[in-house]
Amino acid sequence: MAALLAGGLGLTAGAAPVAGSERSVAVPLAPVQQARLVAATSGEQASVGQATGSQAERINAALPFSAAPIQSARAFALSGSATDHDRALTCLTQAVYYEAATEPLAGRRAVAQVVLNRMRHPAFPKSVCGVVYQGASRPGCQFSFVCDGSLWRAPAPAAWAAAQSVAAAALAGYVEASVGQATHYHADYVAPRWAPLLAKISKIGAHIFYRWPGAWGTAAAFTGRYAGEPADPASLRPALRPGVGAGPQAPLVLAAAEAAKGPPVARAEQDVGGLLDTSKGWTLNIPLPAESGSAAARIAALQDRPAPTQTPAAAIAVASAAPLSGGGN
Repeated sequence: MAALLAGGLGLTAGAAPVAGSERSVAVPLAPVQQARLVAATSGEQASVGQATGSQAERINAALPFSAAPIQSARAFALSGSATDHDRALTCLTQAVYYEAATEPLAGRRAVAQVVLNRMRHPAFPKSVCGVVYQGASRPGCQFSFVCDGSLWRAPAPAAWAAAQSVAAAALAGYVEASVGQATHYHADYVAPRWAPLLAKISKIGAHIFYRWPGAWGTAAAFTGRYAGEPADPASLRPALRPGVGAGPQAPLVLAAAEAAKGPPVARAEQDVGGLLDTSKGWTLNIPLPAESGSAAARIAALQDRPAPTQTPAAAIAVASAAPLSGGGN
């Protein structure tokens, strides 16, 4: 299957991966190549792993990093309404917490950067929540925590506060330069089929980061404009399948209070902005925690712990000792 995808993108079976064979980051991609890349890295196809465990680690180590310099992303300073800010902060905090709560600080910042990079790229929705919840209305969530039931478990307060701090900084203009224009990542114990199609640029903690190949992954391609947050994050969560989860279940603690609902953002009739479109008849099949990866088990264990008695900083230091998988695709 990997060879088929590579062939469809202008590569041949046995050829060097994109990340190691790029001669110039200025090489443009034809629209058909762009479409094939999006198809290979989204939906159900994106969740198909080439290998797991030690075999995946060997495959990932063999895939070379791109020789092209890493271009730092432009700072993003959210300038929308107070409602937009509250919703964006909630969604970005969710992504940082559920994807990287036990990663080092740079790893948490890198996940936030990927979300903002996606929001600015033409291949993704133009809102923070739209990026985070992309795919929630059909099989293949872009971020695994949206589909695996994690959102229905109350987060650990100290880790949530740390994630919120990272998200707030990113929305105020902080840039994690180490991942440049990265739009994808995965855990180092999984080797997804799409990895050789992108440019491997950085590894932080347990996560390996990638950008689109050629000119599509350079700063000049990130021309998207922020469109605001049209829906309350709580309304975007997929329904929880009966029987999902072990241990205490609780509604998600969005922040100190649930983000304000606010007025809807005007948009075209058919444009759902990556949000849940129930009119299409999509239903979501959420796996049990036992069916999920080890990252889901670790984050569930973190959430089931009693409230920590040590300081928040000490709690994060302890949690950071265990790696966490990526849902970034």
